[in-house]
Amino acid sequence: MSTVDTLKPPPAAAKPVRKPPRKPRPAPGSRRFSPFRLLGSTVVWLFTAFNLLVLYWLISSSFKTPVEIFTKPFALPYQWFHVGKPFRNFVYAWNNAGFGDAVITTVVLVGIATVVTVGVSAPAAYALTRLGVRGSGGLTNVIAIGMGVPFQTVIIPLFVVMSKAHLANQYGLFLIYVALSIPFTVFLLTGFFRSLPDELEEAAAIDGASPTRTFFSVMLPLARGGLITALILNAIGLWNETLLAIVFLRDQADFTLSRALFTFYGAASYQSEYGGLIAGVAIVVLPMLVLYLLLARRIITGLTLGAGK
Repeated sequence: MSTVDTLKPPPAAAKPVRKPPRKPRPAPGSRRFSPFRLLGSTVVWLFTAFNLLVLYWLISSSFKTPVEIFTKPFALPYQWFHVGKPFRNFVYAWNNAGFGDAVITTVVLVGIATVVTVGVSAPAAYALTRLGVRGSGGLTNVIAIGMGVPFQTVIIPLFVVMSKAHLANQYGLFLIYVALSIPFTVFLLTGFFRSLPDELEEAAAIDGASPTRTFFSVMLPLARGGLITALILNAIGLWNETLLAIVFLRDQADFTLSRALFTFYGAASYQSEYGGLIAGVAIVVLPMLVLYLLLARRIITGLTLGAGK
């Protein structure tokens, strides 16, 4: 063997062939064709189309005469525009249903009840999620269970109790609105306070801030998105509430919009003023519909923010 062969390095071992990484599976519903995705999209679009059709019928019928409503339900309004009185039905509904006083009552009642509900629920949600209260998990579950109990099942004993306490009026209705709205609001806000980082509280504690000051100065401003979402959802729900208003409001001067519309229904039906009745429904429904359309992105962002963090 020569010296050159002795100095040669040994041949390198053959490297194992590396397998390519496995191609990840596509996410559910991301394939080009999926029967479940097609079915779901079809149901959603049909439901959307039905709601838009109902909304179109509501708005167009509020400008029609009773004859046009029954003979041409989906045609554009003509008669009142032809005689130069396009808003005749709205004027009739406003004057005969007493919507003037009802609007003020509804705005004040719903506004105060919504603010008080959020004002009570925010500290409760913070205490359940951030202060380490003993049994907070069980209390949160109890609140969630309370959301599933329909208030219709307790409306009769509730009326009896409120009547004995002389609160079968708008003040009692305010208390009931707040009490029934607190479980949902607390459950909603717990997701926001739970998503906030612990480092903020630790930094506030190092600076000597008490839990109360930490809540008002640090945590509450950070949960502003959740507070606004809770305010909007409670306002929409209380604005459209009808059953409790029918049970507890007996004085016409205290009627809310939905209660006044319920009373107006009998008179308008007796006089065959169906155009005015539909215009009254539009007066009650459209403000909250416009509010939701304007703030839909904020509502969706707030709900997904609280659930995603």
